[in-house]
Amino acid sequence: MKLWRWLMTPDPEPGFTGRKLGRLLIRVLLFTVVATLLSGLLRLAGLGPYLDTVWGTVIFVLLLYIPLFRFLTVDTFVPRRLAGRTQAGTRQQSAARTQRRRERHRYAGVKKSPPRGGGGRR
Repeated sequence: MKLWRWLMTPDPEPGFTGRKLGRLLIRVLLFTVVATLLSGLLRLAGLGPYLDTVWGTVIFVLLLYIPLFRFLTVDTFVPRRLAGRTQAGTRQQSAARTQRRRERHRYAGVKKSPPRGGGGRR
């Protein structure tokens, strides 16, 4: 269980370190082992001729890769909850966001002026 927690805990530091590359290598090896075992079991079940077709391979890869996507990319990207946390950047970003919101809502509810240039009746 400790190994699983170590594999599934995201690292908040950006960039690839030796530790992250080691984790990624272990994940890829586990993914490969699981894919090989599932492929072997499906071939034993008599689905080998279907797996040898293009569509069979595509379906097998998608059914295997989509659930394991999070498992494979847990250290590749910085989590959203940690991406915006900087000391000085947060204050500037929130002030800029507040200013944009004020400008956007400045004329909220104000009716448009009539068309100019004689676009109406003559």
